[in-house]
Amino acid sequence: MKILIVEDSRANLLVLSEYARDFGATVLPAENGENAVATFERDRPDMVLLDVVLPDIDGFEVARRVRALETPGDWTPIIFLSSLGADQDIEKGIAAGGDDYLHKPVSEIVLHAKIRAMQRIIQMRTSLVVLARKLDSANQELKRLSASDGLTGIANRRFFDEHISREWRRARRSASSVALMMCDVDHFKRYNDTYGHQAGDECLRQVATTIATNLERASDVAARYGGEEFAAVLPETPIGGALFVAEKIRHAIHALNIPHAGSPLGRVTLSIGIACMVPDIDNPYDELLSAADKALYHAKHTGRDRVCRFDKIPAN
Repeated sequence: MKILIVEDSRANLLVLSEYARDFGATVLPAENGENAVATFERDRPDMVLLDVVLPDIDGFEVARRVRALETPGDWTPIIFLSSLGADQDIEKGIAAGGDDYLHKPVSEIVLHAKIRAMQRIIQMRTSLVVLARKLDSANQELKRLSASDGLTGIANRRFFDEHISREWRRARRSASSVALMMCDVDHFKRYNDTYGHQAGDECLRQVATTIATNLERASDVAARYGGEEFAAVLPETPIGGALFVAEKIRHAIHALNIPHAGSPLGRVTLSIGIACMVPDIDNPYDELLSAADKALYHAKHTGRDRVCRFDKIPAN
């Protein structure tokens, strides 16, 4: 344990240092305020014994500077030492950042008792900090799990619905575009019937990973929409950019070369529908979903293994 002792009287400093060493502490001595602040910043003691009256800046200012040097979550006990015993002096010390007050001359027994008390507080506080960090980590993991699809590991439908709603509102405020891709694994029921559900699950995991890793930017989000259907939200992306990403993903699925005896192409392929819109003042994002879904339907009913744009679908 390191204790910073700030005392301008050489005699008092020697006595307090001896008391602290008898307790088993390492002493960091300082005879003025500026030296005390510099020592604290350099050596980061576990406790500070601080005289109120110093030859340069007073102990109250030292305490304020020490607190300013502490990083968020840090706490160093500060015990003021003074012959001043008025209530207002004690209140001023606590307001400046002190934690306790000892009257001079300091008794070795009382000093040791104060140090032990502060040690217990430090230990309890450390335990609480550790527990708080564990709880925060657990909460972050729960949040991640609640937003993730259990099978594929990418975002789930619930997160997708929340995310596209946020991006739609953001795009409305900035008058920017939002692109959406709807993807469907071709002939997936036949795949399951041919290879079994375990192989089907592995196929979906590979497809999901491929979609997610081939998105262009960190702001692009891929999600499992349901069953063998996936979606990707691409904020501030024009239809041409969405087309580029969609074709990149379709070719990446080809490159997986997953055998599919139930498909005319002999391997797993993906049909993709894309749409892009700039939100109006009051239209819902459902319009974008509907447009991308219609484009996906067109892709599946014109041969599969292709990308179709909503704006290029022939009018019926």
